[in-house]
Amino acid sequence: MISLRLYTLALVAIGVCLAAFALLRRRKKAPDVELERRTWLNTVGRITDGTVIDVQEIMTALGRPATMLIYQYDVAGVSYEASQDVTYLRQWINLHSCRLGLPTSVKYDARNPGNSMVIAEGWMGLRQ
Repeated sequence: MISLRLYTLALVAIGVCLAAFALLRRRKKAPDVELERRTWLNTVGRITDGTVIDVQEIMTALGRPATMLIYQYDVAGVSYEASQDVTYLRQWINLHSCRLGLPTSVKYDARNPGNSMVIAEGWMGLRQ
């Protein structure tokens, strides 16, 4: 009876060690989730009119600066206010011309209108 408990305990310990090893050894993929989201929205998104509210530079949790484009738009009578990180899209836009009240086109997901964007690699909604 004691040996059965000992074998069970040893098997559990080996299982825990293998699970810990697998978790520590696992390589995390670093896909650009934001790039995938923008690409998907660019292909299936619907377009509506919006307005740029502000452009702000903030510090991320990693201590890197990020440029956020804040905008608002209406879908089916509901007003949305959203922001998009445009740090890696600066080569396509002139942030100095993004002023309060600038009209823009917004692409949004018809099933989730809160999921939206103003600019992507193949599309720009800013009217300059």
